[in-house]
Amino acid sequence: MVHGTHNALEDSRNNDILISINDQLFPRNEAKISVFDSGYLVGDGVWEALRLHHGILVFLEDHFSRLWQSAATVGMHLPFTKEELTKKVWATLKANDMSDGVHVRIMVTRGIKKTPSQDPRLTISGPNVVIIPEYKTASKESKEKGITLFTSTIRRGSPDYLDPRLNCHSKLHEVQALIQAIQAGADEALMLDIHGFVATCNATNFFIVKNNEVWTSTSKYCMNGITRAKVIEVCKANDIPCFEKDFSLFDVYGADEAFVTGTFGGLTPVTKIDGRQIGKGNYGDMTKKLSNLYKTLIENSVSDG
Repeated sequence: MVHGTHNALEDSRNNDILISINDQLFPRNEAKISVFDSGYLVGDGVWEALRLHHGILVFLEDHFSRLWQSAATVGMHLPFTKEELTKKVWATLKANDMSDGVHVRIMVTRGIKKTPSQDPRLTISGPNVVIIPEYKTASKESKEKGITLFTSTIRRGSPDYLDPRLNCHSKLHEVQALIQAIQAGADEALMLDIHGFVATCNATNFFIVKNNEVWTSTSKYCMNGITRAKVIEVCKANDIPCFEKDFSLFDVYGADEAFVTGTFGGLTPVTKIDGRQIGKGNYGDMTKKLSNLYKTLIENSVSDG
């Protein structure tokens, strides 16, 4: 079994899910996209991931704001409103009779090209919209065990050539970082920024705890994670000192705790980095506290409807 922040419990219901492609539903093994699709050819697409919890798409407004920002950044016109895309998502969920414990991936590519090329002027269709809903529950065992990280030599990009905040299909540099980490015997990769400060992980945001303070990197070179923002929010709401700042591996190796955040796994403790035990090497008290506060925030958002 793959161990990491995206380790989900096996669920046989996913064998029969219906996937939406441009508003048409297809069984999982029949869902296909053209080899001339912009996302397949050159990674020209943007995406979002949502959680369906007790009949509510959690933090939907935050996720869609990020999706529209990403599309604007790459010059992609979305020929539908946020309300219309919400209806597309719900139509897919209802077709699958889903109401809880679901992870939804929304992918929007620029469209079909007339020939393999980077040039967006050669796109001959509107954007392709794919919605994949799956039953996904994070493995409790993986969360209790925590994950290990390895610091990759692949750096997080500068905003002037591929802004790390852009949720796009071009993820090859992150894949390279993850491969390094796996080959080094770790679960996932820790990535530094162009100045050598800690930035983020290959697929999640990174935090450390030092002397009851919570630290995370500045937003300059890391993903603008929704869960990251919510953790910062609950820290402020509960008078927990939280700082977005530059810090290095010097600080990381001496941290009391470390954890990563993501839409799927929430908060996941980090027990080792580069073979070095972090703190007591377990699911730390502050990480547990913040995880519970984050869960409460989700429950409150669901109850508010």
